[in-house]
Amino acid sequence: MDSNLSLSTPDAFPVFPYDKPYDIQLSLMQHLYGAIEDKAVAVVESPTGTGKTASLLSATISWLLDDHERAKKGRLTDCLATDDPNDWVALQTLDRRRRELDAEEAEYRERLFRARRREEAMKRIASGRVVKRQKLSHPDGKYIPDEDAFLPDDSTGQEAEDNIDPKVKALMQRLANHGTSRPSAEEPTCTKVYYASRTHSQLAQVIGELHHLRIFNATPQTSDEADERTSTVRVVSLGSRKQLCINKPLIESSGDLDEKCRELLAGKPGSGCRFLPPREDETQLLEFRDQILAIPKDIEDLAISGKLVNVCPYFASRKAIKQAQLVALPYNLLLSGVARKALGIDVTNQIIVIDEAHNLVSTLLSLSSVVLGSSVIRVSISQLDAYLSKFRLRLSHDHLLYLEKLRVSLNAIRQFIVEWEKGTPGHGAPNLRPTEVMSTRAFVGKMGKNIEGINFLDIKSYLEDSKIARKIASYSDDQTKKGVTPPLHAVESFLLALASPSDDGCIILSAESRDRVEIKYQQLNPASHFRELADAARCMILAGGTMSPIPAMTNQLFPDVDIKRIRPFSCGHIIPPANVLAVVVQKGPRGGQMEFKFQNREDGALFDELGQLLVNLVNVVPAGVVIFFSSYHVLDTVRKLWMADKTLEKIGMRKKVFYEPTETAEVERVLRDYAKEIQQYRGSGKCNGAILMAVVGAKLSEGLNFADDLARAVVMVGLPYPNASSPELKERLKYVSNLSKQKGEKEDAGKELYENLCMNAVNQSIGRAIRHQKDWSSLVLVDTRYSSPRIQRKLPNWILPGVKITSTFGATMKALGEFYKGKR
Repeated sequence: MDSNLSLSTPDAFPVFPYDKPYDIQLSLMQHLYGAIEDKAVAVVESPTGTGKTASLLSATISWLLDDHERAKKGRLTDCLATDDPNDWVALQTLDRRRRELDAEEAEYRERLFRARRREEAMKRIASGRVVKRQKLSHPDGKYIPDEDAFLPDDSTGQEAEDNIDPKVKALMQRLANHGTSRPSAEEPTCTKVYYASRTHSQLAQVIGELHHLRIFNATPQTSDEADERTSTVRVVSLGSRKQLCINKPLIESSGDLDEKCRELLAGKPGSGCRFLPPREDETQLLEFRDQILAIPKDIEDLAISGKLVNVCPYFASRKAIKQAQLVALPYNLLLSGVARKALGIDVTNQIIVIDEAHNLVSTLLSLSSVVLGSSVIRVSISQLDAYLSKFRLRLSHDHLLYLEKLRVSLNAIRQFIVEWEKGTPGHGAPNLRPTEVMSTRAFVGKMGKNIEGINFLDIKSYLEDSKIARKIASYSDDQTKKGVTPPLHAVESFLLALASPSDDGCIILSAESRDRVEIKYQQLNPASHFRELADAARCMILAGGTMSPIPAMTNQLFPDVDIKRIRPFSCGHIIPPANVLAVVVQKGPRGGQMEFKFQNREDGALFDELGQLLVNLVNVVPAGVVIFFSSYHVLDTVRKLWMADKTLEKIGMRKKVFYEPTETAEVERVLRDYAKEIQQYRGSGKCNGAILMAVVGAKLSEGLNFADDLARAVVMVGLPYPNASSPELKERLKYVSNLSKQKGEKEDAGKELYENLCMNAVNQSIGRAIRHQKDWSSLVLVDTRYSSPRIQRKLPNWILPGVKITSTFGATMKALGEFYKGKR
C-alpha cells in the first residue's frame, strides 16, 4: 500500500459520545484502530462499566470513515495519468472526477434523507391509521400447489423469493441510469463492520449506544447537516423471521414459522405474502431498505417500521446488507456458513467484531455439532421412498442418481443403528446399550460396503442446491403437519460431518429408549469452522468483560495464526480499589474446612458450615446478596437441609430468600420480586433486603446486571467444574491433550482446559456485581482452593491485586465488616 494512503492511529476520536474518554477507553480505541489498519486479531477484555461498547463502536466507525476518505483519495489518484503537478489536462481530469464523486455521494445522501423524512411523517400519522384486515388468497394463507412445485431446483443461489427476474433487474438498472428517483436494486458494496453478539437484546443495546455517538446525537442546525449525518454511517440489524415477521395470521398459526413463510412464498402468483412486493415491482421493498439505512434501527424498530409501510422487514433488511457499513447480527447468523450464504454475507476483507466473546468457543462447538435420532432416519427414508415412487419418471438422470445415493446412505445408517442396538453378537443384548464413542472414520467404515464410492459432500451440496429436502417434506403423506422443519435438513448437516472425517470430531451413540437411538456428531475443535471467518476477514475483534485467560482462547481459536498478528488488550476497572473486596474463605464459623469437591456434595457438616456463614454474612451486608452454587443439585440439597435445621428461617429474619427458577418463563417474575423486596425494605431494621440463590451457568449467571443494591455481595460456593463424566467433555479433553502432546508441550492441555472452563464460569458469575464506575460490592469466594496461585491467576485482572485470603472465619468477618463500615 502507498505509504501516503496509510492511516495513522489518531490521538482523539471525535465520534466518541462523551466529552472526554477515560485513559483506558482512549487506549482501547487506539488499540482497536491500529489492529484494524494492520489487519490483526484483537482480543479485548474490558470489564462492565468501562464503556466497552462505546469504545468498540467509536474505534471501528472512526476507521470506517477514515477508510472511506482514503478510498476516495485513491480513486482520485488512480485517474491521473501523470505525476506532473503542472499538467493542466491531468488537473482538469482530477477536478472533474472529484465533482463526480461528490455528486454521487450527495445524490445518495439526499435519497436517504428523503427516506428518513418519509418515515418520520409515517410515524406522525400512525396513531390515526386504521389497519385493515389482511386479505389473503386462501383463508389460512396457504395454497394447494401443483406437482411441478415439488420437483427439485436445477440452479443454485439464494432462496427463490429473493431472486429477481433478470429482465426486470435490467429494466430497473436502465431506469436508475437515466436519472429516475427510483432506488436501484443493486449498488456497489462497501467496507463494513459485522458486529455480532449473543442475543437480540444485547444488539439492541449496541444500537442504543450507537445513537449516542456524536455523528448521530448532535442537533442539526440546518437540513444540510441533518442530511450529512443521516448517511454518515449506514446501519442494518439482522434477525430471523420469528423476530421480524409482521404477517399476523402466519404468526398465529401453528408450526415452524420459517417453513410456513417459505411455503407461502413458494406459491402461485397472487397467493404469497401481502407484505412482500411482487418480483416485478420491488420499489416498495427498496424504498423501505433506504429507510432502514437512513437511521439505525434495532429489531423492534424494524418490525414497527415494517408495519408502518406494510413491507416485510425481514427481506428489506436483507436487501440493506450490501449498502450497510455496520451490520448488527446474532452469533448464529455470522458463525454459520449456511446462514451467511443464505443472507449473502461476504466477510472477505471486512471487520468482524464479536462481543460477549467469552461464549464463542462453546457456541462454535454447539453450532458445528449435529444430533440425528433414529426416528428422523425412519421418517426421512419413508418420505424419500414415497417421493421417488411418485416422481421417478419425471426426474432427470442426475437427480435420480443423487437421490438414489441419498437413499443408500440413509438405509446404511438405519442398518447400522439396528445392528448397534443388538449389542455384541452371541453375548446377548442389554435393554439399553451404554453410550459409545467412535471416530467419524470408524463410523463410516461400519456403515457397510454399499456406501463405498459415495461422496457425502456431493450429496450435501445437492440437497442444498436443489432444495429437495423441503420439497420432499412438503409432498410426503408422512408430513402430517405443515410448517414443520424437514427431517432431511438434519440429515444434510450430518452428511457434511461425514464428508471430511477427521480427528476434529467424533460420533457418540446413545440409546435414549428401546426404540430410539441418538447419533451425535460432536465437534471437538472450535477452530475448524471458525478458520474460514478468521482467514477471510480483514480484522477480527473478540471482546468481552471477562476473557481471562486470554491465551487459552487464542490457542483454541487461532492455532495457525502468526502470534505476531494476535494483539491482546486487558483493561483495568474504572472503579477505585476501595469499591471492591475479594475475599477467599478457607474456614467456616465452626472451623470446618471449606472445600466443595464433588465427593463432598452430600456432606451435611460442610453445608451446615456454609449455612452458618450466610447467617453471619446477611447481618453485615446491606440490601441484596447473590449466592451462586455449582449446580441445581447442590442448591436443592442445601435448601432441604437448611429448611430442616431452621437455617433458612434465620437467614429470612434479615433477608427474604429467593431461588433461581428452573423454568425460563419464571425468571422475570423472580427478579422483579427480588428487586422489589430490596427497594421496599431498604434501611429497615427488621429486614435488610433479600438474598437470591442462583446456579452457575444457568439463567442468572450471564447477561443480567445486579448493579448497586441488587448485589452488595456475590458469594461463589466452590469451584463449578463441568461434569467430567460427560462423553462430549471426555472426548474434547482427550482431543486437546493429544494435540498438545503432538506439539511437544509439557503441560497437559486437557487439564488446563478443564480448569479454564470452570474459571470462565466463575468469572462470569462474579462479574454480575460491579456494573458502573460508582458501584461497589464484595466478592466472597467460599472454597480453600481459591487460595491456590494456579486458580487465582485465572481470576479477572481487576480483582487480583485486592484478593484477601483469610485463614479463619473471624478474619473473614473482620475484613467484610471493615469494608461495609466504610460504605455506610
